[in-house]
Amino acid sequence: MGDSAVAAVRPLPLEDDISAGFWAAARERRLDIQYCSSCSRWNHTPSLTCPNCGSEDLAFRPASGRGLLYAWTVLHEPPAPGFRDMVPLIVGVVELEEQPRLFITTNILGATVEQLRLGAPVEVMFEEVADVVLPQFRLVGE
Repeated sequence: MGDSAVAAVRPLPLEDDISAGFWAAARERRLDIQYCSSCSRWNHTPSLTCPNCGSEDLAFRPASGRGLLYAWTVLHEPPAPGFRDMVPLIVGVVELEEQPRLFITTNILGATVEQLRLGAPVEVMFEEVADVVLPQFRLVGE
């Protein structure tokens, strides 16, 4: 395409009625996770009913933004042209401290593969891409 080619844009998540509270909080640089008032369980990814008890009594509540690195993979090839400058890209699964097995899949930014270890403490950070604010995570205490 040559020098006049338009810069590649990263694919971005789309907000819907179910996830709107999550994305509204992210725009305010806050990590809100869905919470069930009926059974006192956190739920991510957002859903219409609680996967634990079936209740529809769900609302978004601020979470600490802290957790532990549960798993990860490293992408050496960009999954789309807009990720070309981000490889190697670390995609991690973070277990949030609010509840055992409360997971969020995210990019781990600012880390090298050599710094990663199971159970490493992480914290949320926010990345603005176009007009979307993405909750991402980074290692802490390194």
